[in-house]
Amino acid sequence: MMLLAIGFMRPDRLWALLAVPVLLGVYLVWTMARRSKVSTDRGALNVLFPKRKAWKRHVAVVAAVATIASLTLAWAMPNGYVNVPKDRATVFLVMDVSLSMQAQDVSPTRLAAAQEAAKEFISELPAGFNVSLISFAGTATLLVPPTTDRGQVNTAIDGLKLLQSTAIGDAIYSALDALALIPPDPNHPNDPAPAAIVLISDGESNTGRSSSAAAQQAKSLQIPIFTIAFGTPNGYIMDRGQRNPVPVNKDELRTIANLSGGKAYSADSLNQLRDVYNGISRSVGYVKQETEITEQFVGYATILGAIALIAVMSLAARWP
Repeated sequence: MMLLAIGFMRPDRLWALLAVPVLLGVYLVWTMARRSKVSTDRGALNVLFPKRKAWKRHVAVVAAVATIASLTLAWAMPNGYVNVPKDRATVFLVMDVSLSMQAQDVSPTRLAAAQEAAKEFISELPAGFNVSLISFAGTATLLVPPTTDRGQVNTAIDGLKLLQSTAIGDAIYSALDALALIPPDPNHPNDPAPAAIVLISDGESNTGRSSSAAAQQAKSLQIPIFTIAFGTPNGYIMDRGQRNPVPVNKDELRTIANLSGGKAYSADSLNQLRDVYNGISRSVGYVKQETEITEQFVGYATILGAIALIAVMSLAARWP
């Protein structure tokens, strides 16, 4: 499968791989001929390679042929894609702190799990990225403007407090307003700042401005929104002794992601949330870059050649 994912700058040199099946075929024929020989007279080859060392001989031959194959692939100058950190971008982390986030369907609570995963997420972003934190319930609050200071963001995440209502649209507009606070790139001061919004919530808007209009505004500014619907259908909170269901609602978040050109995710556990954040981190923080990977195949050939050499030396040694 690895070979299907790469290309070659000199594919015309791959013809040399024909030597691999030829050499293996010759060895197979020779091995079968030795096995079929019915004689008590041991020939010179049998003295050098007794039957009890046959497995060592197989290892030596296969490793040697694999070495030739790896060197041939290196000769063809392979290229592939590697993840390279982006030079600069800003991630707006927008977190729901409405009362439903105290539900314990995700241990210990939705909010506590979201806080833990959020801190892990920002630690995985490239060091040059700015991170901004916005919390929202009935209103949205910019807690940390775009900064590279991860400690400041972590402290603000730890300090999140639950409040009433949910205003997702206002939260998105707050992130868009904060674009003006992104520090300019000293190397490209006139270029627009690349940015993305990561929004985690468990419900739907019940106050504030339209989230769909906010998502369309983000689209016009080329700011994708990655939404995470966090929670389970069985979540509930206790209010004055009453059990109030707060099932996760995915519909509005999915619409926001689609309208903005982002992607919608869902998670119903801390581990799933971590996986989602890992995927988003790779999407917004890294770019696939084509590069020559000849040295990798030279490295494979070196290892295989060493295995072949050790096997040959073992054949001549006296130890079993």
